[in-house]
Amino acid sequence: MSISAQLLPEFDQEMAAARRTLERIPEDKLAWKPHEKSMTLGRLAGHIAELPGMGKSVMNDDALDFANRSADELPRKPTVAESQKHVLELFDKNVAALRAGIAAASDEQWARNWKLSAGEKTFYDGPRIGAVRRMLMNHIIHHRAQLGVYLRLNGVPVPSVYGPSADEGR
Repeated sequence: MSISAQLLPEFDQEMAAARRTLERIPEDKLAWKPHEKSMTLGRLAGHIAELPGMGKSVMNDDALDFANRSADELPRKPTVAESQKHVLELFDKNVAALRAGIAAASDEQWARNWKLSAGEKTFYDGPRIGAVRRMLMNHIIHHRAQLGVYLRLNGVPVPSVYGPSADEGR
């Protein structure tokens, strides 16, 4: 079985869970944040929606250097949710493109190196499969869980992800 065929079921499950969480964002709380150092709820939801969009670079390029990108590369104005519809449309578009890239990748492509940096600072430098797992999937999972805390603190039911949540699935 190819690496892509092994990865896609996990990818689909994690993206579905992220989407269920994004579906719950309260539009009247987009400016809310739990702490002065925290992102707003709208920025956090926007970040989750934009993250899969980095998949184009991971799947097609050898590197992404935030300090040396051209104007037509990743938009650098951070995405802030304007509404549930806004982030869900962006998330769905980005997930579909990343899924297609994953599905089309050969095992040889997965083994090739990919690097994420900002000038001299390196965030990741290793096999493409690690980049998809760590820099995309795990990153989305991390922020999805963070968004779950934001939902809880705002009295919004948290969706089940890996089993029952306190709000559903019992």
